[in-house]
Amino acid sequence: LTRHYKEPVMAATSSFTEGTSVFGGQANLLQAIETIFAVYNPEVIAVHTTCLSETIGDDLVQIIAKAVGDGKVPEGKHVIHCSTPSYVGSHVTGFSSMTKALVTYFADPEAEKSRQVNIIPGWVEPSDMRELKCLAHKMGIEVVMYPDTSDVLDAPQTGKHEFYPKGGTTVEQIRTSGGSVATLGLGITASTAAVDALNTKCGVPGEMLELPIGLQATDRFIDRMRIIADVKVPDIITDERGRLLDMISDMHQYVHGKRVAIFGDPDQLVSLTEFLTLLDMKPVYVVTGSPTPQFEKRVTDALGGSVPEAKIRAGAQADMYLMHQWIKKESVDLLIGNTYGKYIARDENIPFVRHGFPILDRVGHSYFPTVGYKGA
Repeated sequence: LTRHYKEPVMAATSSFTEGTSVFGGQANLLQAIETIFAVYNPEVIAVHTTCLSETIGDDLVQIIAKAVGDGKVPEGKHVIHCSTPSYVGSHVTGFSSMTKALVTYFADPEAEKSRQVNIIPGWVEPSDMRELKCLAHKMGIEVVMYPDTSDVLDAPQTGKHEFYPKGGTTVEQIRTSGGSVATLGLGITASTAAVDALNTKCGVPGEMLELPIGLQATDRFIDRMRIIADVKVPDIITDERGRLLDMISDMHQYVHGKRVAIFGDPDQLVSLTEFLTLLDMKPVYVVTGSPTPQFEKRVTDALGGSVPEAKIRAGAQADMYLMHQWIKKESVDLLIGNTYGKYIARDENIPFVRHGFPILDRVGHSYFPTVGYKGA
């Protein structure tokens, strides 16, 4: 995360030893919780499990309850957790689990009812979260978004170190999400768990959309927000859409028929595939390493039958090696994906556009949104 965002992202560890691996990590975690609150004074500690702690069967619910009972969690502070062993899913799976944990621990089913809309933004950049909030603001819709890394992982340089930047979403704001009129989840892989949890726990009706990357996906996002909040789409957003349409028509002659290979996280790939298809480009290879149910169907639907030769693959066997072999057999005109695609691009002399996570060899990508009409 630090290398991707070029920002300090700090994490503590419970420091398992051989003895801990045999007798369990409770003592280490209790000591870690006490130390973190004493030294860093956060409002929330979010505990992620590891392969070892999951394999030996550490009971996080019991350990956290003991920490509270022993007075290691100061009054008004919180410890939450989710299960994130690396042998299950990918980083998107862990992100989804922790987002659901925010609902489980904080969303209040007794919260005062309001007309605000919950947005679960999915696995996107801080600039994307800011753009989603900006679109809602332009439509006059009050939203609570979580997680929200804007002004946290892209906080302004003030010349003074702030351990906890001003951005993000507060615990109190998350609590109010239990009284919202509706929840809109963006990115089926990353956001469905939290949307379903809000519905189950608080009775907040939820809807799922693909990430609003590209013209059609953004149209659907704006339309659902309009219907949920019962507002009109302002001219400023209509103008943004018109400028995107103008760019598409201007650039069509240059991109028409170009073969594209894309790889990365599943939710981004589905929407990106749809957008490339709209541009009359041909996403012939679509690969994600994240094990994702229905991924092939979602991409096939996004293609709309326009690229019958497309190859789609997801899961542990869908890796960079597979992508490289496909390209060696039949090359492409453009490669889109994270930093690690540079080796394929270099070997095969293919133009390469960096997109997704992680991007380690360029600066500034997290400051420019890819969602919304401006992002497209």
